[in-house]
Amino acid sequence: MAHGKSRQTNHRDTISFSNNSIIRMKNILIFGVGLIGGSIALKSKKTKLFEQIIAVERKGGTILSPFVESGMLDRLVTNLEDDVALADLIVIATPVSQISEILEKIYPYLNSKTLITDVGSTKKNVMDDASKALKEKSIQFIGSHPIAGSEKHGPDTAQLNLFEGKNIVLTPTPDTPTLMSEKLNKFWLAMGGSVSIMSPQEHDEIFSTISHLPHLLAFSLVNLINNKEKKEVLLNFAASGFRDFSRIAASSPEVWRDISISNKDAILIDLNLYQQELQKVIALLEGQDQDGLKKYLTDASSTRQNWTDTKIE
Repeated sequence: MAHGKSRQTNHRDTISFSNNSIIRMKNILIFGVGLIGGSIALKSKKTKLFEQIIAVERKGGTILSPFVESGMLDRLVTNLEDDVALADLIVIATPVSQISEILEKIYPYLNSKTLITDVGSTKKNVMDDASKALKEKSIQFIGSHPIAGSEKHGPDTAQLNLFEGKNIVLTPTPDTPTLMSEKLNKFWLAMGGSVSIMSPQEHDEIFSTISHLPHLLAFSLVNLINNKEKKEVLLNFAASGFRDFSRIAASSPEVWRDISISNKDAILIDLNLYQQELQKVIALLEGQDQDGLKKYLTDASSTRQNWTDTKIE
């Protein structure tokens, strides 16, 4: 996998901007008020980035009126056509399978200055969908991926400082207007993030390995236990090792179904590579190769230790 050099902006650079220069926008419209969308709303409210924080309440989804009453949101959409037309920033924080339909729905009402982004964990499919759904207005869409997820979901899990110090990947295209790139960059800086730029394909390859594959492995481990006769006994004796490894298996099945299908090509490559690693372990055990097994485990242990020693949380 070839990695291009990402352009990074440290979140501490926000001190050089006033609130007015960070983002000159009045209204933010959020589709999907869960952990990510709700945290954007909380931070926007606290820092007074927008005059109005408006949310779309999905039919059959979480009732959002309590979050207007609590002050997280200013109001809910009353007329989609009018609210889209007046929005300066639209954030789509839904599962990725819903993004294309939302883009098609808002397309007729978008004004030429509206900036649109998403927060999905896959990017190539989203950028392709934006190109098709938004047509000549697709230059107004820039993909975003805040690396700040959790196995928790829903608006009541929102956190004021969720994005503080977290990596935010943006995927603009060569046709993206500079002003819109700058606005989105400054928005995420105001959220507290550290911004990197990369291509959609590079993004998907990277996050297949470090995020999507681990989630599927966690789901698979829990299902291995589900398929054993003594499931309850196993869970009763499971301790911190199983708890740590399996934590992300509590994540939203809908979200991870969509991510897995959207990024299946990269994930299948990584799954095949992981199968090769398992075959190495099987061969070492079957051959009772103590020295080989120790070296295999030591290599992994050293990489993990070196990473945690240098990782700045």
